[in-house]
Amino acid sequence: MMDSIEDVAGGIILWKERVRNSIPNLFTFGNLYCGFLAIVMAARGDFQNATLLIVIAMMLDSLDGRIARMLGVAGDFGKELDSLADVVTFGVAPAMMAYYTYFYDFGEIGLLIAALFPLFGAFRLARFNLSATNVASAYFSGVPITAAGGMLAVVTLFSGRMNDLMVPLVFTALAFLMVSRVKIPSFKDIPVPRHTFVITFTLLYVTYVMIARSNEWSTFWFVAVPLYVAFLLFSFIKKKKQKNHQID
Repeated sequence: MMDSIEDVAGGIILWKERVRNSIPNLFTFGNLYCGFLAIVMAARGDFQNATLLIVIAMMLDSLDGRIARMLGVAGDFGKELDSLADVVTFGVAPAMMAYYTYFYDFGEIGLLIAALFPLFGAFRLARFNLSATNVASAYFSGVPITAAGGMLAVVTLFSGRMNDLMVPLVFTALAFLMVSRVKIPSFKDIPVPRHTFVITFTLLYVTYVMIARSNEWSTFWFVAVPLYVAFLLFSFIKKKKQKNHQID
């Protein structure tokens, strides 16, 4: 009888451990799924929702690593899974948008050029994974693929209102900056506000409703996303001031 109770207790503990290990991966899978949907939207010519999905994926990507460290379950599996998801979401999806909005007119050459973005991004991630340590660094070597992909998606979305050379210039600059040795400040020390998870899932739900029921963007997004970013920056500045005050 005692052995059976111990077996049940051990099973419950093992189940809880597996659930805890899986939580960060769910955010990574959400990132990957958003990337897949963004590729589908780009192929359909729906660049607004493609960009929106990439922005959502950026939010999820910023949370999975933090949650893993918070739960004490950060490991090589999560890091490799995150890299695979990032290649799709922030490499392939923005390159598809750039291809269909600009490089498509250049035929096979345009297709080859557009492919350089995910190739450079994959190289950057592989180099980062080999050089990464468990100690958080204040700088990245080269522009992270998450930031590069997000910027390319936004520039591509508004390419119709810009000079014709803007997309290829930004595309080329970001591709080479990813594999460069330029020092980019890391924002891993930005604290995650308590309400960030609620806000993220709310935005995800609104995104689903917008895509399912309408092909038009809601003005909600032109207010919600800037406020979301401003909220994170405000929390970061406030935290820094409190930390400096404690040191003084």
